[in-house]
Amino acid sequence: MIITGEVSGDLIGASLIRELKSFKPDLKITGIGGDKMKSAGMELIYHTDQMAFLGFVEVIKHLPFIRKVQKNLIDVIKKEKINCVVLIDYPGFNLSIAKKLKPLGVKIIYYVSPQLWAWAKGRVKKVRKLVDKMLVVFPFEVDFYRKENVSVEYVGHPLVERINQYNFLSKDEFFSKFNLDKGKEILLVMPGSRKQEVKEIFPEVIAAANKLARDFNMQIVVARSKNISEKYFQQDTDSGKFTTIEDHNYELMKYSHFGIIKSGTSTLEAGFFALPMIVVYKTNQLTYMIGKQLVKLDRIGMVNILLDEMIVPELIQSDANSKNIFNTASKILSDTPVYENVKLKLGKVKEKLGGDGASKRAARSILERLNESEKI
Repeated sequence: MIITGEVSGDLIGASLIRELKSFKPDLKITGIGGDKMKSAGMELIYHTDQMAFLGFVEVIKHLPFIRKVQKNLIDVIKKEKINCVVLIDYPGFNLSIAKKLKPLGVKIIYYVSPQLWAWAKGRVKKVRKLVDKMLVVFPFEVDFYRKENVSVEYVGHPLVERINQYNFLSKDEFFSKFNLDKGKEILLVMPGSRKQEVKEIFPEVIAAANKLARDFNMQIVVARSKNISEKYFQQDTDSGKFTTIEDHNYELMKYSHFGIIKSGTSTLEAGFFALPMIVVYKTNQLTYMIGKQLVKLDRIGMVNILLDEMIVPELIQSDANSKNIFNTASKILSDTPVYENVKLKLGKVKEKLGGDGASKRAARSILERLNESEKI
């Protein structure tokens, strides 16, 4: 069984499933994932679209459904005699179900660590007790878990292989395909993959983007997640002119001049392409206040955490307003040496993420554990 609840987890899970099946074609895989994991050969019990809860308030509201999902997963594990469960990121749900899985005697492998080094470090004790192996994607996570006596293996970041294997359209092809203006640079807006995120973030971001596009002669492109309808972005009549593009995030990051990007995996991917950007994040106030008490880091953007330096600006909660976004972006866009310096520093992201083969290494490690369980 594999469990994830997010779009980024679906991508990671799909690559993992393909590698697992290349080693062991008859392996039966079931669980929670998205369209990509389904296409790779997993039987879905629930879809990630059903699991897209953001923040403490949303989770509390959906507790009856969450409990039902966990009960159904446990029933499937017992019925199918599943002996290995792989948890991919999605810590709120996954750490909760791990507690219920442990008494069943299944091997629990966690692939893509929750950011325990940033928040709720007390949860490391829970990981030590519940998780048989952590498969981590950042080198610094190895030391963190070793100090806590957690079995850990660094496999590299799967986004490296995903980008390296991606079949890019050329810049001309890309601009022609989506009728983009070849005489203007792209200002990329990435407001997230959940409706709740878009609702909180998009109005402020698009207001700032319109001013930036006018002042710096750029065209706005919004990266739209497949699960969010086009109409969702057009509800605000003052949102101005922009193009929405689905399923071409890597071309967008490669060919854009500047990004306004919601905190998450997208900031890391944009960093891989050395795209100067602003990281924005906004959620409901109660969730933010609770989260602020838990987070122990002074930065949230993964590129800033990975490079241990505040390279791209972060605007969080009330600071993520159109005026601040416009002013902060203008300072970078209007100063060529500043812009080029940001680009140069982001160039280090690629080397920090390691080379190809993360999914293959993760699959090998999982199958070793699976073989151990089958011998018992």
